[in-house]
Amino acid sequence: MAVNKNAQTRYHVLDKCFANPVKKYFIEDLLKCVNERLLEIDPDSRGIKRRQLLEDIRYMESSEGWSAPIDHIPDGKRVYYRYSDKNFSIDNQPLNQAEIEQLRDAMRLLTRFQGLPQFEWVHELGPKLEQAFLLENESAPIISFDSNSYLKGIELLAPLFHHILYKNPLCISYQSYKSDHARDFIIHPYYLKQYNNRWFLLGLNDALNKITILALDRILGISEEDIVFIPNTEYDFNEYFEDVIGVTIVEGSEPVTVVLQFPPRAAPYVLSKPLHGSQKRISNDESGLVVSLEVIPNFELESLILSFGETVKVLEPADLKERIKERLMEALKGYGASNF
Repeated sequence: MAVNKNAQTRYHVLDKCFANPVKKYFIEDLLKCVNERLLEIDPDSRGIKRRQLLEDIRYMESSEGWSAPIDHIPDGKRVYYRYSDKNFSIDNQPLNQAEIEQLRDAMRLLTRFQGLPQFEWVHELGPKLEQAFLLENESAPIISFDSNSYLKGIELLAPLFHHILYKNPLCISYQSYKSDHARDFIIHPYYLKQYNNRWFLLGLNDALNKITILALDRILGISEEDIVFIPNTEYDFNEYFEDVIGVTIVEGSEPVTVVLQFPPRAAPYVLSKPLHGSQKRISNDESGLVVSLEVIPNFELESLILSFGETVKVLEPADLKERIKERLMEALKGYGASNF
């Protein structure tokens, strides 16, 4: 088999020629058809030569290919090519050996990704493929992602993905952690986002006419709603979250410059794992590391700062500095400390 990106294109051109019951395709005609198609795909293509074309025909005839019933029919001193079976087409055939090998390699790779909900389908499909194509079962994991497969609401990920894909408005029963009872929302679902091992659904709230963010672990039930779906024409969610850490966005808020100071021992970690894509180094010397972030202040930013404990100090802005100080003081009260 010729291993290059145009092989499948050549096979399908030849397949159509061989399936033509009227026209006689001699080697020159086949070569012309193939090269014209390659030129359509790539204007800089130099095409193939007679030798490559004969190799392609032999491959299609082989058991590694499609065992194609190609007749080599003499016509004077020349030979034309045609399928002996008028109903044959490589599109109607099962996978050939090379394709099975490619599928086996792909499955071996995919089944090594454990911990990602979006790869659960691989575990369901794997046994079926192994039985159908005698694929070897070599699925020992070699990579693991930080994900909690027991997380409440994780079973909703696949159906919500489906509803977003097929643009189905939903009635969602949702109970906030601040509420003791559930409420129903009509949501036009647009986007799924993961943060800190939790999944969130973003969609247009029908009643409020604004984007609502719902945590999957707080969703109690979903059902399709028989109304016209309102498509997302306003938000690019990659940009939507560009200025935030996490998923919480305060409407109307603008990014501010947050300046943080770390001791020298924390500098390598912060530099190798930036807190946000906007992180910039202001200084790094014997007194420590100072960095800036351009972000919209939210709960997730505060939580991230607090996760560094005593190794971080907020320098700017003043209101965020005061907020972190207040939260630390509240934390100290839990240990019986009344003041600093």
